Amino acid sequence: MSTPIPFPRMLAVRQKFPQSQPLDIPAVVQHEFKAQNVLSRLQPGAQIAVGVGSRGISNIKNIVAAVLDQLKAAGAKPFIIPAMGSHGGATPEGQIGVLESYGITGQSMGVPIRASMEVERLGSSADGVEVFCSVEALSSDGIVIVNRVKPHTDFTGTHGSGVMKMIVIGLGKRTGAATGHGAAARLGFERVIGGIARVTLSRAPILCGVAIVENQFHETARIAVLKPAEIEAREKELLEEARRLLPRLPFDDIDVLIVDRIGKNISGSGMDPNVTGRWVHGYSTSLADDNRQSPRIRRIFVRDLTPETHGNAIGVGFADITTTRLVNAMDKRVTYVNALTSLTPHGAKIPIHFDTDREAITQALASLAIPDVCQAKVVRIADTLSLVNLEVSEAYAGLVKQRGDLETVEAPREMRFDGTNNLLPTE
Repeated sequence: MSTPIPFPRMLAVRQKFPQSQPLDIPAVVQHEFKAQNVLSRLQPGAQIAVGVGSRGISNIKNIVAAVLDQLKAAGAKPFIIPAMGSHGGATPEGQIGVLESYGITGQSMGVPIRASMEVERLGSSADGVEVFCSVEALSSDGIVIVNRVKPHTDFTGTHGSGVMKMIVIGLGKRTGAATGHGAAARLGFERVIGGIARVTLSRAPILCGVAIVENQFHETARIAVLKPAEIEAREKELLEEARRLLPRLPFDDIDVLIVDRIGKNISGSGMDPNVTGRWVHGYSTSLADDNRQSPRIRRIFVRDLTPETHGNAIGVGFADITTTRLVNAMDKRVTYVNALTSLTPHGAKIPIHFDTDREAITQALASLAIPDVCQAKVVRIADTLSLVNLEVSEAYAGLVKQRGDLETVEAPREMRFDGTNNLLPTE
């Protein structure tokens, strides 16, 4: 389809983020439960629902196991419920499959998984929005919500993606997720999440939240047990910490961003708008200097889906170019259910796609309308969670030398392709 053109040479670089102290997860979880004293009133044999979501949280299997151990030590009989709204195709089997991809199964955890999508109406928020909660959760003697706290991909504010949102969207299953997103489209996410979560907190047997904060290395930096009355206030504090620790791209001006993989385990939006600047309700791909978006990325090429996303290609619509193999790997039903439930059909649009990476990169560079594509500013990342090691084009070499937070790992070299004209894995 195109005449071969020379590509910019790439150099491997590393972002030098500050390190966090490694956590002894079982010890930290034990300390937090003891310090918050949330298990002291449990009756022997109490049935406790532990809500686990669909995100690719670092150490999630170990964290959930540690939470279950504390509940068992207190004499409870815990079980797991998928708390992920419409993800996994909004079916019990699909949601169990999502958990299984993280190593969380009934056998590995030693507890049953109850994945019913049935919900019960708890009432309405102060804004008149109906509130729904999982029947399995409501039938328990207590609910523990385990989730990472981080800036959300659909909105900014004092509520992000965390315990409050999981109470609303996760425990609400598909019905609650659709209701919450619908109300948020009119009233705003901040207002709706707060309003619905407060009703659930007052009427459902919420025992505590287990909030997780990760650092720029996608490592567990903090685990905090939150009492029900403190969830909203303490989560705001943890969100500020998570915002400070969120990894960013090293440059604000990028011609082509190559993203090796997207998926629900990477971000609720497939690739995180907090990193790319491409928000779910619109963005600009203008080549003109009046494009004030930050970061300013003119073209995004997405190569593949993660295995853990189970065909959910939400976020591919934020790319300009992709591969035919990604399109073929899409589970369109799962993707469309997610996009329509969250009222973000933009994220499920299928962009221009080509059979090989070489052809896709050729077309991305050609679409920039610059005289010398070898001088294009190109950045390649594994995904929007993995921003420590990346490749950048030679056009950035001078900036890399000037930056104390960047170091060159490998000298400039040609882009490397395999025998099928697809990029070789980064080293």
